[in-house]
Amino acid sequence: MSETYGEVYLVGCGPGDPELITVKGMRLLKDADTIIYDRLINSRMLDFANPNAELINVGKSSKSTNLEQEKINQIIIEKAKLGKKVVRLKGGDPFLFGRGGEESEILSKQHIPFHVVPGVTSAIAAPSYAGIPVTHRKIASSVTFVSGNEDINKKNSNINWTAISNTGGTIVVLMGRSKLNKITHELINGGINPNTPAAIIRWGSEPHQKTITGTVADISLLADRQQLLPPVALVIGDVVNLRNELNWFETLPLFGKRVLVTRTRSQASKLSMLLSEQGATPIELPTIEIVPTNIKYLQERIKEINEFSWIVFTSSNSVEIFFKALIDLGFDTRNLFDITIAAIGNATKLSLESYGVKNVIMPKTFNTESLGNLIVKKSIVNENILLPRSQLGHDEFVTKLQSAGLQVKEIDIYKTVIPKKSKTISNEIFQDGIDIATFTSSSTVNGLVDLLGGINQLKDVNIASIGPVTQAAVEKVGLSSNILASESTVESLVEAIKAHFAK
Repeated sequence: MSETYGEVYLVGCGPGDPELITVKGMRLLKDADTIIYDRLINSRMLDFANPNAELINVGKSSKSTNLEQEKINQIIIEKAKLGKKVVRLKGGDPFLFGRGGEESEILSKQHIPFHVVPGVTSAIAAPSYAGIPVTHRKIASSVTFVSGNEDINKKNSNINWTAISNTGGTIVVLMGRSKLNKITHELINGGINPNTPAAIIRWGSEPHQKTITGTVADISLLADRQQLLPPVALVIGDVVNLRNELNWFETLPLFGKRVLVTRTRSQASKLSMLLSEQGATPIELPTIEIVPTNIKYLQERIKEINEFSWIVFTSSNSVEIFFKALIDLGFDTRNLFDITIAAIGNATKLSLESYGVKNVIMPKTFNTESLGNLIVKKSIVNENILLPRSQLGHDEFVTKLQSAGLQVKEIDIYKTVIPKKSKTISNEIFQDGIDIATFTSSSTVNGLVDLLGGINQLKDVNIASIGPVTQAAVEKVGLSSNILASESTVESLVEAIKAHFAK
């Protein structure tokens, strides 16, 4: 009967940074029917998941019992026996101080096919992100990994602390926060020099990473004083001293900044990624959701597409909705062969290119004023322009085109609404504080103000706007936008934020 079963993939997704998952691991997430994931998995990791996948949070903690693990095993088995492609998503590496080996044994006994996809372990990644190489040709030629989750007072401990204390290399202890004081005492009693450098790293590789350095003798006291909570990695050895020179992650321009991302869920990932690369903690709170409108009317105009000399796109949203309507009619880009396509911004251009549209007319400055000037310059009087856009389109842009003698057919093809999920989490997000709120459209501004029931929670927050129109919307609700992108792109927006905090 095994041939009728589905398959299980034990996938290590790395220490926290969602981009540290392997290419194979990401591919499997995109293809999975069911994803069973642990408590410490970065929620952004699930952005890679198949949108139709069943997501099951099995939230194990360090205090989990064998019974809880048995329940997890049963869930994995049940889903596999239903013929599902199951991804068991685990932090770090499945076979390093995890229960991947135990889960594999159970699957083997049940004759369920399984695969193991190794992941980047926090035992290496956390020190790396803290600027500490676990080995160094001139300092340490060996590294010892130790689980700090074993009861070191039990009679038959598998850990030989005396041997570990005398390796002469680097020691990395995972899951040892609750027993940190006992672990350091065992090492000292085993013969390690109490003055040996030590570092403890919380949430390694994440934008809210925190590192404390000291010695074996005092690292536990320092961690207690700063109320450092799990998950942590303890690094012991002379390599810790290299942190002063190699600390690259915690010195990034936006490290430690909590940045609110208000774009739609589908569009937020790129901005979040760019912010993370600069050390920030992106907090995604979509304030708008795109809802298509007037599609039948749009399709009627598409049937008459040869009447238009231009089609103008001011957002990637309008591109996606327009081309879906085009394809649903049985049309394709060949029907647009004699039509000039104009757009604002690289994101809009890339959306067009994804549908095979080349030679897009685009202004050097990404705003509607520059786009209007370009169209007027390249067009002739009475040419027909199709403008599929948001309900909140820019009237000044249309007026400019009409004043130049152009015939503009506007179609409001989408509107924005406030996502239901955002309503339930908006106040919770602000409890931990926000350093910067980013806005990429007027809709995101108005959506956030509606979500929060006013602007009180935003008065002490830095406001970053993607362009003048968005900045004007910020000022209209009674706020001041003190960060303005030079171009209407998320890349420029991040650069403007960096420049602001570099002052």
